[in-house]
Amino acid sequence: MPISPTYPGVYIEELPSAVRTIIGVPTSIAAFVGTAPRGAVDRPVHITNWGDYESEFGGLDTSSDLSYAVYQFYQNGGSEAEIVRIVRTDPGETGTKATSSAITISGATGDLVLAAASPGKWGDSLLVRIEANPDDNGTPQTTYNLAVRDSSTRATESYLNVSTDPTAPRGLAKLLASSSLISVTSGDSNLPKPHKAIDPKDGSPDPFDPKKPDRYTQATATSGADGDKPGDADYIGSVLDKTGINQLMKADIFNILCLPGLAVDHAFIPTALKFCVDHRAMLIADPPEGWTSVQAAFDGVRAGTALTAEGGANSALYFPRITAADPKQNGFVREFAPSGVIAGIWARTDVQRGVWKAPAGTDATLNGVSKLTLKMNDLENGRLNPQGLNCLRTLPVFGNVAWGARTGFGSDQRADQWKYVPVRRLALFLEESLYRGTQWVVFEPNDEPLWSSVRLNVGAFMNNLFRQGAFQGSTPQQAYKVTCDATNNPQNTIDQGIVNIQVGFAPLKPAEFVIIQIQQLAGQIQV
Repeated sequence: MPISPTYPGVYIEELPSAVRTIIGVPTSIAAFVGTAPRGAVDRPVHITNWGDYESEFGGLDTSSDLSYAVYQFYQNGGSEAEIVRIVRTDPGETGTKATSSAITISGATGDLVLAAASPGKWGDSLLVRIEANPDDNGTPQTTYNLAVRDSSTRATESYLNVSTDPTAPRGLAKLLASSSLISVTSGDSNLPKPHKAIDPKDGSPDPFDPKKPDRYTQATATSGADGDKPGDADYIGSVLDKTGINQLMKADIFNILCLPGLAVDHAFIPTALKFCVDHRAMLIADPPEGWTSVQAAFDGVRAGTALTAEGGANSALYFPRITAADPKQNGFVREFAPSGVIAGIWARTDVQRGVWKAPAGTDATLNGVSKLTLKMNDLENGRLNPQGLNCLRTLPVFGNVAWGARTGFGSDQRADQWKYVPVRRLALFLEESLYRGTQWVVFEPNDEPLWSSVRLNVGAFMNNLFRQGAFQGSTPQQAYKVTCDATNNPQNTIDQGIVNIQVGFAPLKPAEFVIIQIQQLAGQIQV
């Protein structure tokens, strides 16, 4: 605060610094939206490895394209991901919706009703055991111990001294708020009847011994249901309630969106693409199963897809599909969509080279892929690449690689400024980083001291990227520019409370075509 001098002497005043460092946002957090047999359905689940997915969603499942896409993402170098599980919520006239298994435990004053933490038949494998607390004081018992086990995975949770007072710190609903297995439906104020005590002499200390069913209660009173395949309405969800794909609004950030099980011709793709545009993310789309030949793929992209409509610059499409060994079926080789593999390659390239490097070339190998469903030659590749369709190729020595880096607006005929994936992704990275890094500017006095500080901080951020090789040019002046002064902030703009910050950059275009010219020199003597 300002100093008011009152006595002769030296005064110290600390002044605020004009330096406000802008930090670049992550670039390779992938969001996967699809179906799984278990897991949360009301929020995105952030995972950092395959083990996290197994713990929450049950691992690989032959009926879940989502599980294999996430598995392949981590096989190819992925690190962070947001998982959104979609289930059928509206049964319609003839269908069935997903429901949770329930467990009812009788008590002296009423029933305690518990439910599986998420919908699906997986909850039928839950076992619950109630143990009485010792009562040495002769007072009425008001607490008990609860244990729950998933007999399919053997995951076990224990809760001691559970209070029958729902408002108490150890009320059941409060204790189970973080449970990944079970939740309270009703009756948390009741004292449930304890299960049979374990006799140490019977040689079976396991409280969930399947040969001792009187030790626990199983979730068979109300069986869970996986429900029918989700419809478009389930994927779209509600913006207000943040359901469906809108669950991702609860995540801090994501950069890549994959929709395992939904090809580019699915009716939900335009909605997903708009969602990506609104959140500065890229959609990796999968080819339809019907694209079994180069001609079919050529006809498909020439006829137009959802990626060639508005917002298509925030997307990329890869062809053909891949085949890989299925660990769930003893290594049986089967066909998969490539989006999970490609998302992993994008993430791996970001770490190794940067978001400005095209995620393609001999370094972009498809790990875990046995072969491609279609092997193309150069001429066939040359038909699809000008249409903006990225090809997956099998090359001698290098094996299976990604051999294209164009967006949905990448056709030669369109000649769009966002033709290439690395250029578009770099622009989205800059936009999100500067959006988050300039929040401090809001409500500051709109004059030259503010403009100077903006130029300093944004310029430092851009210069750091220039030194990492993110832009064209041999000097900062050639690589980028930052304008925030009276030239783009006239008095009329200031009166409206607006600060204009103009940032320009010279992107690195990938060397998509390499031309080597060879000429024979005859009759010339070297001097």
